[in-house]
Amino acid sequence: MRARFPVTVQLFFFRGNEILLLRRFHTGFRDGEYTVPAGHIDGGETIHEAAVREAREETGVDIAIGDLTFSTVMHRIEDDERVDFFFQAHAWTGEAFNAEPEKCDDLRWFDRDHLPENTVPYVRQA
Repeated sequence: MRARFPVTVQLFFFRGNEILLLRRFHTGFRDGEYTVPAGHIDGGETIHEAAVREAREETGVDIAIGDLTFSTVMHRIEDDERVDFFFQAHAWTGEAFNAEPEKCDDLRWFDRDHLPENTVPYVRQA
């Protein structure tokens, strides 16, 4: 039997030595922990298109596909099984803000060398 599980995209936004993180809120998954903007791939879209869409939905910024660089891929088995594609955004238009306050209660820049203790472990690893 072939595996069938969710595929997600995760986005690294860097500004100097800072990384943009958001704290999950009322999602039912890792609420109260910091992560990068991320989401599931919708049917019929590429991982790059999903990354662009998720950036807009969660942070309000626009990214051109050419401004994304593949960073790493991670196969995770926790409560469920999934594959995460991590991308770095090199340029974007607009200033990031919390565009989904019903799913996120904090969005801000953190020093990459001093992430919050409550950062999602797989994000810290990536």
